[in-house]
Amino acid sequence: MMNIRYSIVLSAVVTLLVATTGCVNDPDSPGLEYMPDMYRSPAVEAYVDYGQDPYQVGEEVASAQRLVQSARKPVAGTIPFNPEAMDFVMPYPYPNTVEGYEAAGANLMSPLAAVGQAEIEAGQEIYTLMCTQCHGEEGKGDGALSRNGHIQGIPSYSDKLKDLPEGKMYHTLTYGKGLMGSHASQLSQKDRWLVIEYIKVLQQGGEMPEFDENGNVVKSASAEAGDAMAMNN
Repeated sequence: MMNIRYSIVLSAVVTLLVATTGCVNDPDSPGLEYMPDMYRSPAVEAYVDYGQDPYQVGEEVASAQRLVQSARKPVAGTIPFNPEAMDFVMPYPYPNTVEGYEAAGANLMSPLAAVGQAEIEAGQEIYTLMCTQCHGEEGKGDGALSRNGHIQGIPSYSDKLKDLPEGKMYHTLTYGKGLMGSHASQLSQKDRWLVIEYIKVLQQGGEMPEFDENGNVVKSASAEAGDAMAMNN
């Protein structure tokens, strides 16, 4: 008898559920849902405070609260996103091969938006710390390691390497070449481009260009040499 009553009650409940969930006007609606927030997360706008329940504080207060930005301070150690720095964090596209070296020389250009006194002097500082031991203060290949006989035949930036393209310089700093090892772990991508800007100065004899009061390059040493040659002719 109990089983019959249980079956009747169960059938009635199932019928009621089918009726209540199936009778909807919207064809895209799944019907009545039991606790939908358990499996369908609400869309929450960034930087908006949804903390107070409108049923508790009233819709007017809750609506006003949603218009107030509530972003918190970033967690300690968070790295900020800087669109201007994207050129210095992307993967290097050229392989560590002879073909990659040549392709970098032909196609790779510095992503520095502007080069002035700050960039060249920053490159000079990096060069002094990281490069003079081999290449020497003036880039003539006469650094301490060369003078002590540890490394021989380091080419000069004002001679053999005078016309070396910046893409090949960057490729060499990234992977290394010959007796020179990779500097990718010591220098960031931006630092590599900065030191290359100072090496360009060494390629023109080592004389720093003229700067205006804002630190912009007025005239480089190579331009001055060209002007002097034109006047002599």
